[in-house]
Parts: sequence; C-alpha cells; structure tokens
Amino acid sequence: MNNEAFILLVDDNRMDIELALDAFHEARLINRIETASSGREALDYLFGRGDYGDRKRYPLPNLILLDLKMPGIDGFDVLKQIKTAPLIKRIPVVILTSSREEGDRALSYDIGANSYLVKPVSFSGFIEVIKQIENYWLSLNIGPPLGVTSKPEAEND
Repeated sequence: MNNEAFILLVDDNRMDIELALDAFHEARLINRIETASSGREALDYLFGRGDYGDRKRYPLPNLILLDLKMPGIDGFDVLKQIKTAPLIKRIPVVILTSSREEGDRALSYDIGANSYLVKPVSFSGFIEVIKQIENYWLSLNIGPPLGVTSKPEAEND
C-alpha cells in the first residue's frame, strides 16, 4: 500500500461522508482523507483557493472520490473543471454515487471519469468497495505523473 496516498472525498451528504470514513477506518486503510461537502469546496481545495492555499497542508490528492448529485456546483461540473485543468486533469476521479442512471454514467465517462461506482446500501458492502478502491487505485494502479508534460510523438517524414 502507498502510505503517501491522499484521497479527496467529495459528497454533500454528511451521513455518506461519515459512512465512507467509517468504512475506511473499518477496512484499516491508513491513507489520508480530506473531505469536501460541496462542489465549490472541492474546487477550492483542488485549485488551492482560499483556506486551501497551503499545498503542504492541503496537497493535491492521488485520488478523488466524487458524488454527482450535489446542489449548486454538482459533480459533473466539478469533473469538467478537473479534466480541463492542466495541473490536475490527470488525477484519477472515481465517481461514487447512488445514481444508477445510464445517462449519468455515460456523461461521467464522456467528461473523463476514470471509474463509476454505485454506493452500496449496506455498511459491509461499503467496506468492500473501499477495500477494492484502495487495492486497485492506490496499490495496483500506477498513477499518472503530475506536473510532467507529455512529449509529442515523433512525426514521420
């Protein structure tokens, strides 16, 4: 497991945030988890605005868990802004939502989501999802380099 991994959990439902944090604790995962309770707060965190200007205290996450259905700036808007911002567009974004709507899933992937998970209804199911997220996204997956520019492929003459 990558002990340096940071997760940003974005959800407007305080009960869902607590459930996720409890699931991380129950699964014995030691990753640092920051939470944002709105799309605006998530964007402020990611772009280092306002209270989140200190990158040592609020580093960029290695993974974003994003709810879709939030008032104001919803998850789709947050995802759009993430995936069009050069400094953060490579951070993997896992949609973690209660929506099973095909349209939501299609739009999420069209905008650039890296994965789409439906929140389980049971706590044991939530723990299992959290373990799988950790196993894949923070252990197995080799994340993208942040702050490194890709080199264009050599042109054929």
